[in-house]
Amino acid sequence: MKLLSEHLDPKLLSRLKQLQELDLSNNQLETLPANLGLSHLRVLRCANNQLGDVTALCQFPQLEELSLEGNPFLTVSDNLKVSFLLPKLRKVNGKDASSTCSQVENLNRELTSRVTAHWEKFKAALSPEEAEKAQADFVRSAVRDVRYGPESLSEFTQWRVRMISEELVASGGIQVREADVPERPPKATAAREPRAKPVALKRPDDTPLSLSPNKRVCTSSSSAHVEGSDGSQPTLEPLHFLQCHSKNNSPRDLETQLWACAFEPAWEEGQAGATSQTVATCGGEAVCVIDCQTGIVLHKYKAPGEEFFSVAWTALTVVTQAGHKKRWSVLAAAGLRGLVRLLHVRAGFCCGVIRAHKKAIATLCFSPTHETHLFTASYDKRIILWDLGVPNHDYEFQASQLLTLDTASIPLRLCPVASCPDTYLLAGCEGGCCCWDVRLDQPQKRRVCEVEFVFSEGAEAAGRRVDGLAFVNEDVVASKGNSLGTICLWSWSQTWMGRGKQSTLAVVVLARLQWSPTKLAYFSLSTCPDEGIVLCGDEEGNVWVYDVRHILTQPPPRPAAPQAPTQILKWPQPWALGQMVTKTMVNTVVANPTFTYLTALTDSNIVAIWKRQ
Repeated sequence: MKLLSEHLDPKLLSRLKQLQELDLSNNQLETLPANLGLSHLRVLRCANNQLGDVTALCQFPQLEELSLEGNPFLTVSDNLKVSFLLPKLRKVNGKDASSTCSQVENLNRELTSRVTAHWEKFKAALSPEEAEKAQADFVRSAVRDVRYGPESLSEFTQWRVRMISEELVASGGIQVREADVPERPPKATAAREPRAKPVALKRPDDTPLSLSPNKRVCTSSSSAHVEGSDGSQPTLEPLHFLQCHSKNNSPRDLETQLWACAFEPAWEEGQAGATSQTVATCGGEAVCVIDCQTGIVLHKYKAPGEEFFSVAWTALTVVTQAGHKKRWSVLAAAGLRGLVRLLHVRAGFCCGVIRAHKKAIATLCFSPTHETHLFTASYDKRIILWDLGVPNHDYEFQASQLLTLDTASIPLRLCPVASCPDTYLLAGCEGGCCCWDVRLDQPQKRRVCEVEFVFSEGAEAAGRRVDGLAFVNEDVVASKGNSLGTICLWSWSQTWMGRGKQSTLAVVVLARLQWSPTKLAYFSLSTCPDEGIVLCGDEEGNVWVYDVRHILTQPPPRPAAPQAPTQILKWPQPWALGQMVTKTMVNTVVANPTFTYLTALTDSNIVAIWKRQ
């Protein structure tokens, strides 16, 4: 009916004294009036609207079932608010609400304890005459200083902290009532999923793993075994091991291969230095979005028959029909079928599909300067630059193709040049490392490789696979694959300076990093530019960590012997509850920008999360 919020007339609806079920789905509601008077309402359906707040739901204390799917501006925090406000709620979006209720109970208990402790500390710092007038200051300081749980839940925790602290002040500091959230039966284990396999290799020794039915194991009590540390390096401890991509949720599924992961950037205005603890992982038919601190899978998207190889994040500004600007994260995921799926993470649905290539897509990469520009690299030996555009009011995308870049071999990694991302794109390919001019003001819309980079002298200098590629800062590139047992650090500016008209260019090597001597391929390296860190997994399940800040600040005059890793994180054995991992291959490892959380993916269907202590 295209109902707007103002169309819900409280005078009319409040006359429906015995109404038990109301369906408002598929309209354009941004809020619910706070005085509808439907005191006996048990079922409310508000799917596919534009709701941005759930606090008005507290007027329905008898509500048992609620549908809020397809409201793009509702967040994980809103889900927790719903559970807190509606004590009789049994189902949300068709699913059992008990697990969310348990999470709310735990959060509320901890927040109550922390606010009370903050009150005692705050009160002790005041003189008796200051105590009464400082109560309002206490509420503000509690909201500002009391923190608990992941950043993704900060909206909910601050909302509850304000309520708890105001109640504490109102009672004169005598008591704080915990939330009246009834106990509910534990949620049944949800079915999970997929399988994997395409153009990658299995670990050399396919020893079966003995796994218990437990899908998630926390091992924060034991530190990671570290080799090569001088004692001054931060300690990383294993925090969670997840099997969230398993086919049919089976703990025996050790074959689903995991391919890529990416941390969600912090998009909020005024938080330039902030970093996310939310990571997206892909493998088999599923894409998972995980909170690293809690190990909770916040969202899960399945595409039966697909096998996802790559994920990448962006953030778009959309305008609602009421003219309000909203900023929301979009996760692009692609793989075997050559399709790019654009996932609205907070709302949990796919809001667009691009039929990008006829063959599988190996990797994705958003432009760091244009939030709607997406590079896709395929086994059809083409890289395409797309403009997704801004979605319309129905959250539909109209993607357009801007450029096509032809490659001589399969592109494996994409990397816009850090100092000029709108001008040049690097790609690590099966046949080497290549560079394209991607300026949009040039007439040609289909282009061939401008320069191929050579990493060593000799007859086999060119044509060697580059399966790891990332910028460590605006000038220094880390690449892997051309030389066995090493990772190469080279200067983009010094290399490009000597180009002239050459189509083949020798890189200016600054240093080499010692890595595994394995002949196996497709181990993806990553970097933390703000921390000067390079990371790479290996065939034994280890994570190699390199602190290269000294090379970035003062490169050696000529490359010396390969630098040993600063740390090697050894895969814990036994890693939890008697579960033995005798051989596992870490093919992807990514850390968030502040190097607080590290996520490693294995070929034995395990997502491992480590935390810096």
